[in-house]
Amino acid sequence: MRPTIYDYTLEELKSLVKPAFRAKQIYSWLYHNYVTTFNDMQNIPKTLRAELNEKFEISPLKIVRTQFSDDGTIKYLFELQDGHTIETVLLKMKDEKYNEEGELVHHAKYTVCISTQVGCKVGCSFCLTAKGGFIRDLSAGEIVAQIVYIKRDRKIEHNRRGNIVYMGMGEPLDNLTSLASAIEIFAENEGLAISPKRQTVSTSGLSVKIDKLGEMDLGVNLAISLHAVDDTLREELIPMNKAYNIASIMDAVRRFPIDKRKRVMFEYLVIDNVNDDLASAKKLVKLLHGINAKVNLIYFNPYEGSSYGRPSDAKMEKFCDYLINHGILSTIRQSKGIDISAACGQLREQTKES
Repeated sequence: MRPTIYDYTLEELKSLVKPAFRAKQIYSWLYHNYVTTFNDMQNIPKTLRAELNEKFEISPLKIVRTQFSDDGTIKYLFELQDGHTIETVLLKMKDEKYNEEGELVHHAKYTVCISTQVGCKVGCSFCLTAKGGFIRDLSAGEIVAQIVYIKRDRKIEHNRRGNIVYMGMGEPLDNLTSLASAIEIFAENEGLAISPKRQTVSTSGLSVKIDKLGEMDLGVNLAISLHAVDDTLREELIPMNKAYNIASIMDAVRRFPIDKRKRVMFEYLVIDNVNDDLASAKKLVKLLHGINAKVNLIYFNPYEGSSYGRPSDAKMEKFCDYLINHGILSTIRQSKGIDISAACGQLREQTKES
C-alpha cells in the first residue's frame, strides 16, 4: 500500500520532490484547493504528476456515512484504504451572523473532533469505541485528511481555520509520532495554517507520554480526561489508571509547558449516581489546587447496552456552581448531536451491525 501524500510535512516533501519549489505548489493544491487527483494539479508538469501518482496515494479516506444533527453537528464515518473505519465529528460552535443588509458579519465557528487510532487500547468502561478493541494507529496523513475531507465536503475555505481537538477514536499519546507530525502539518503556513494554539490534545492520562509531548514543546493545548477524583473509581472507569494513577497525571500536568494565558482543560464526564455528588466536587477542587485549570463538565451520552445514566440538569448545575464558588473555572458542555450517534464509536458500531 502506497503512503498518502498527506503524511508529509512541507520540509519532508521538499526532500522527496525535485525541484523543491514544487512541494509548495503541491501543498497549495492539497490544502487550499482540496484536489482529489494528482492530475488536477494543473501547474505541475505531467511527468511529475505521473511520478506522484506512482509513489503516493492522494485519497486515504472515503466517506461511508454522515449523520446530521438539528444543532448543526455532523458526524462522519470514514473508511480507510484497508477497509477499517474511523469517526470524525464537526461541531458548529457559532452560527453565521448577517447584518440588516444581508451582509455576512462573521463566519460560523467550528471545532472538529478527530481520531488518531482505529479503536483504542485504553478500554474505558463508558466508551463504545472500547467495544471494538484496538486495531492500529493512524498515519499522520490519515489524521490530517479528516480535516481536509470535511472542509471539502462542507465547502469551508482553507483560511477558515477553526479548532481541532484530538478527542475522537483512540488515545492520541499512544500514537505520539503520527500525532506530532499531524500537528506540524496542520500548522504549516503553506497549508491549512491552523496554529498549535488552536489544537488541543485530549488524553486519558498517560503521564510518561504527557512528559514526552511536553518535551517536544509543540505549543498545543492539553486536555485531561479525568472523570474521577479517586483511583478506585477511576480504575473502574479507566483501567489504564492502574499504570498511570491520578497523582502521576497531576505531576505531569504541572510539568507541562503551556502558555501562561492558557489553562489546562480537565474533562469530567458526569455519570448519574457515580461521580456527580458534592463530595466528588470537593475532592476535585483539592486535586486541582495550584493548577491553572478549567473543568469541562460533560453529560454522559447514553447508548444502547450501557449501564451508566445521564445526570439531571440540577445535579450538573449544583456540581458546576460548587467548583466556581471555590475558585475553579468550570463550564457545562451542552451536549451536541444527541439526536444522532454522537457518542464516540456509535456510528461505527451501528454500521458494522447493519
